[in-house]
Amino acid sequence: MPVEQLTRPQTDVRSTETILDRTLSVWDPRSECRFVVARPSDEPALWEAYLEGAVTGYRKYGAEKALEYRRIQDGDTTAMFVVAIEPQGSVAAGVRIQGPYLSADQAHAITEWGTHPGAPAVRRMIEDRLPFGVLEAKGAWVSDSAGRRGELVGALGRFATYSMDLLDVQFMLATAAAHVLDTWRSSGGVVAGHIAPVPYPDDRYETRLMWWDRSRRRGRAESMQLAQLLLTTSRSTPSADIATGTGGNVVRPMRSVS
Repeated sequence: MPVEQLTRPQTDVRSTETILDRTLSVWDPRSECRFVVARPSDEPALWEAYLEGAVTGYRKYGAEKALEYRRIQDGDTTAMFVVAIEPQGSVAAGVRIQGPYLSADQAHAITEWGTHPGAPAVRRMIEDRLPFGVLEAKGAWVSDSAGRRGELVGALGRFATYSMDLLDVQFMLATAAAHVLDTWRSSGGVVAGHIAPVPYPDDRYETRLMWWDRSRRRGRAESMQLAQLLLTTSRSTPSADIATGTGGNVVRPMRSVS
């Protein structure tokens, strides 16, 4: 998208807070999971469950390098994360969000393209959008064993886009291998087709750059779900209650993920 076409967001629902200062939680009937949005420091048990699932999933494909576990483990580089919790308390999916960025060099996509031919175009796209706010989605995984896996894959992408509303920015980017592009497209992601793909984390993968634009109005159902996410949250809700509704079970990560 050329710079001159960038406009401030026009959305159906906007957060009244530009900083995520509380844990958010809402039931998603499509995937039959409860989605929780939080900062790592606010929900350490859920953050550990997210990390365990991510490590297992990335290791399954020999892609641990892309996760950069040691760099992200303490949560300091993560503005917020999203997990999906099944009724029995198992953490079945997750994704984390970095940003909002102050410079293009903060984006992991810059590292991924490195000295490859598409690197200058990646930098320009990020720099053009910085005045409007840029987030980056990283470390997405979904359990193979989830009861409604297809619906869960779509729901995770949808909830990741809500980060733009919660952190009050217009754009989100992500890098994705060719085999998951359709999944991200289902949540409104658009591939930057003019940027040559990069072999990251290694030559087995062809990674592309994708963008989401908050100003492209989402459907009524998604807007209502975002509103519900913002309206049905208690500041004092503990993680166990979020997971089960009763506080009776311990949050557990699933181990078979992708």
